[in-house]
Amino acid sequence: MTTVEHFEIAVVGGGIAGASAAWALAEEGHEVAVVEREDSLAAHSTGRSAAQFLSSYSGPVNRELSAESQPFLEGNANGWADHQLMSPRAVLWVSPDAGREQLDAIAAANQSIGVAFDMLDGEGARDLCPVLDPSWVHGGVVEHGGYDIDVAELHQAYVRAARSAGATVMRHRGVRRMARHGTGWQLDTDGPAIRADIVVNAAGAWADEIAEMAGAAPLGLIPYRRTIFTFTSQHPSEHWPLVIGADESFYFKPEGAGQFLGSPADEHPDEPCDAKPRELDVAAGIEAVNRATLLDVRSIRSAWAGLRTFSPDRNPVVGFDRDIEGFFWCAGQGGTGIQTSPAVARLTASLIRASSSDPSEHAALASLAPKLSPERFRA
Repeated sequence: MTTVEHFEIAVVGGGIAGASAAWALAEEGHEVAVVEREDSLAAHSTGRSAAQFLSSYSGPVNRELSAESQPFLEGNANGWADHQLMSPRAVLWVSPDAGREQLDAIAAANQSIGVAFDMLDGEGARDLCPVLDPSWVHGGVVEHGGYDIDVAELHQAYVRAARSAGATVMRHRGVRRMARHGTGWQLDTDGPAIRADIVVNAAGAWADEIAEMAGAAPLGLIPYRRTIFTFTSQHPSEHWPLVIGADESFYFKPEGAGQFLGSPADEHPDEPCDAKPRELDVAAGIEAVNRATLLDVRSIRSAWAGLRTFSPDRNPVVGFDRDIEGFFWCAGQGGTGIQTSPAVARLTASLIRASSSDPSEHAALASLAPKLSPERFRA
């Protein structure tokens, strides 16, 4: 006799989107299963993120989600984190003369959300990061109120909180088929089948593939590969900011013990995959860092790549599919998925609750729901 496991909600994907959604849903009393095909829940994008909390980053919708999420992150995930999740680090955007318009746009973004910043000349930028090349840097914007995020600990905090609230986490359970079964769903997996009333599609780069498996039209989500590498330097860098080219052609920041993390901040369209760094991209990152600084990077210690998956308008997709009953999208978080995860998770739980019982509870994030709904791509 075939074994079938029953749950109210099956969350497909155990990365930051799936783990945070499971936490928010289980906390509200839903019977939740997280269904992950890998051994590690954070094997792909989540585990490869160099996340920094930047209030001004991305467009207005993501900035609002970030503002909604910040108290939760500063509160160490409501106490579920074993240690501090956020460590203060200023963010310094730098540019040669040709980038003044970009610096002005960054300043305007900070001003629009009330984040403290200062416009700097080249000398002021070098005061914050002395290795910036004086022949290259001619201006900057320093954004106060930035943070390093401990991504691994945040993800584990979600998993701990979800399990404490009764959620079941399943590893090595890739979804092979999915079909409506009565009033709900049956998911055939690498293990016993799962039946659930609602499927939450939090599959990251694979979200469109999961949607097609469910009979839903894909949304045109695109995974973009990003490359990260580490290198060493003897410069005393403990208090340096995260330094980003205003044109987003590179970034670097100190990691402690003489180690730095760098990136060409690249975006290469890719297929859903176990992303690998490419030598040309690493070389481009080294060249960009050396062009702007006196670090003289000649070799690296390690390199990796991850996929950042964006929707066509680069905002997350959160909501029920209008054509497929009981199929919920939680995807397309792109480059802000870590710092916006608390708000996206709460909106997920709120919309699922509102679909069945008490829509008044949906009020806190109601204004964002239409901007994130998959219906905006179904015209």
